[in-house]
Amino acid sequence: MAKIDIRREHGKTAAEARAVVDKVAAGMAEKFGTKGAWQGDAYAFSGSGVKGAIAVTDRDVHVTAELGMLLSAFKGKIQDEIRGKLDKYFA
Repeated sequence: MAKIDIRREHGKTAAEARAVVDKVAAGMAEKFGTKGAWQGDAYAFSGSGVKGAIAVTDRDVHVTAELGMLLSAFKGKIQDEIRGKLDKYFA
């Protein structure tokens, strides 16, 4: 299993950052069929071949995920997409 661990600082309040994560999570659900829910300050998600969390503080956002065997081959592309979303929403 491949692991993803990306942390990005942001200039938003924790509530603003949570709203962005909600938006991103809705897109993930639509595009990849993931399901998830907030567990404290982290949005935990899972789907076919992936499970992880997006933790939010008033300083940063931290994305962790474990990819199943099929998705492990696309780890680089998945990391690039995550970084792109973080740049877009948290820059």
